Parts: sequence; structure tokens; C-alpha cells
Amino acid sequence: MATRLDHYRLLGGSGLRVSPLALGTMTFGVEPGGWGSSDEQAADMVDTYIDMGGNFIDTADFYGGMGGSEEVLGRLLGARRERVVISTKYSLTTRPGDPNASGNHRRNMVRSVEDSLRRMGTDWIDLLYLHMWDFRTPVEEILRAFDDLVRAGKVLYTGLSDTPAWQASRMQAVAQIRGWTPFCALQISYSLIERTVEREMIPMAAEMGMGVCPWSPLGGGVLAGKYTRADLAPPAPGGAYDRRTMNAASGRLSERNLDIADEVAAVAQEIGASSAQVALAWTLANRAVASPVLGTRTPEQLADNLGALALTLDTEHLARLDAASSVPKVFPMDVLTGPAEGMMFGGVTVEKR
Repeated sequence: MATRLDHYRLLGGSGLRVSPLALGTMTFGVEPGGWGSSDEQAADMVDTYIDMGGNFIDTADFYGGMGGSEEVLGRLLGARRERVVISTKYSLTTRPGDPNASGNHRRNMVRSVEDSLRRMGTDWIDLLYLHMWDFRTPVEEILRAFDDLVRAGKVLYTGLSDTPAWQASRMQAVAQIRGWTPFCALQISYSLIERTVEREMIPMAAEMGMGVCPWSPLGGGVLAGKYTRADLAPPAPGGAYDRRTMNAASGRLSERNLDIADEVAAVAQEIGASSAQVALAWTLANRAVASPVLGTRTPEQLADNLGALALTLDTEHLARLDAASSVPKVFPMDVLTGPAEGMMFGGVTVEKR
């Protein structure tokens, strides 16, 4: 569905208005080159994004060498801070070797928020995500700490990132029962090469009032046509840990995913768009998706990605992309959407809400 950066969406079950594409800043505060953006490139991207009506910028206390991204973002926003919804995250280590400088617990959350506020030169964080589930902290401790920060006015909204569906659903239910601040956003990896989240995580988010904000909607650049089969060769021993090496190690760079990228490129050629625009438009077509996070490194990449907002993929193209990227069903959905569905309703049709 064609739209614009200044056609805002409500984030999950909240009243917070955000742009349909978020500007990611993982490349800010990193050594320029194959991975990071220079400060000049970062400034250009922030200016372009805001000038076009964009208002949703994503960062984390771990980005840019443990805080560098937040520092750069705060400096670039300046007096425009009021205009922007900033999301940041806590959980990953910011002091290696210190057991309490990482994890989901209250001490790390509070300390991380204070550090983020200082680095960005702001009095509040619009949206604070738990960055990654640690499998150790009691959920009541996490939820109460989030709620205390909201009541103190230091955080306005809360969200989850990279958390199992069963824990996210459980936490949302506990928050609602206790009268604590509910989560309004779920940040997860979602793209044409990562659709396993459609099994449980995305339906859970839609049911529980969390807007999905996909990270890596271009699969680390694979869907943008950045790689070929020559890039499947193992990296040289002792070579630099660059974007290609990271994608190979994570499994994003594979024969299957390059086949999907080929289909994206074919659709892009047919409609006169870039591969990145087609891949983003496919993600935006999912009604549960609130705002994919763009991980651009240069102003040119950002301009191309924003062009996805002008695209509307027709049913034929969506079907082709779905078929090329489909993933096997798993229990219980393979049973619940199979012949058992007919046995459930006895041959009559019952509309879903």
C-alpha cells in the first residue's frame, strides 16, 4: 500500500504516532567504511528523513561502540528532539567483565536508561526496548522496573526485542493483570528470508497489542541484490570481519536466500523499482507490521529505501514472492489449518474477528 513518511501509524495498542519506516542508527558512531557511516553521512540521513516527515529513529546503548550511536544521534538532533520519537534498547553488555552491566534485570535497566539520557542529551526516552532475552531475570522484576521508569517520566512507552513469543505473551498478560505498563512494540527480524516469525511471533503481537517493527527487513543486504553466489565462498582465514562475513556466519547468505533475492530482482525489473524497494514493500504489506527499521549506511541507500513507500505490489507479485520464500508449517499450525479445521466447524463457515 503506497504511503508517505508523514502518514503516521499508531504503534501497537498505544496512541503513539510513528512513521511507516523507521531510521535505524546502528551504523552511527562506527568507524566509516564497510560497516559504519561517517558523521557527515549520518547528518545527511537524519536531515533527509526528518525533512520528509519521518519521526521514528531507532538506536541502542550497544550501538556504535557501546553508546557511540546515541551520542551521534543526540548531537545531530539538537533542537529537533521534540519532533522525533526515539527508541533505544538496553540488555547487551556495555562493560565487559561486569556481571551487572548486562542482562534484563532492574539494575542494568535503570543504569542503562540514565546513561542513554546523558548520551543523547534528553530528559526522556520515547520507547525503551528490552534488547535481547537473557533467560535469567524474573519477568515480574522486568515489568515492574519498566513501569517504575514510566511513572518517573524517564520512559514513555516500552517494547520487546528478540524475545521468545511465549515469554512476550506471558509478560504482556501479567502487565495487563497487574495494571503495569503494557508493551506497544515488538522488534524482531522479519523479511522475505526470515519468515519463521509468521508462525507464532507476528500473530502473538497482533493479538496482544504490539506493533511489529522488523529489523533487517533487507536481510542484511541480501534482498537488495548486494551479493552473488561468488560471495558464498568461505572467508579467508584471518580476514576482516565485514558485512559479508557476518551474513555468512548468521546464515543469511545462502543458496536459498540468493534464490529469493533473484525473484525479488525479477519483480523489481518488471515494475521499474529497485530490489530493496520491492523487499520493503512486501514487508509493509503485512498489516501487523507498524514500521520496519532501515539499516542504511549512506544517504543514497536511504533515498532508495524510502522509495518503497510509493510502491503497491499487486496480488500476483505478492504471491510470487510468498511462494519463493515460503517456510514449512510447524505444529500446531500444520494441524489447526489442515483437515482438522473442517472437523472443528462441521462444514459451516465462521468468520474471524
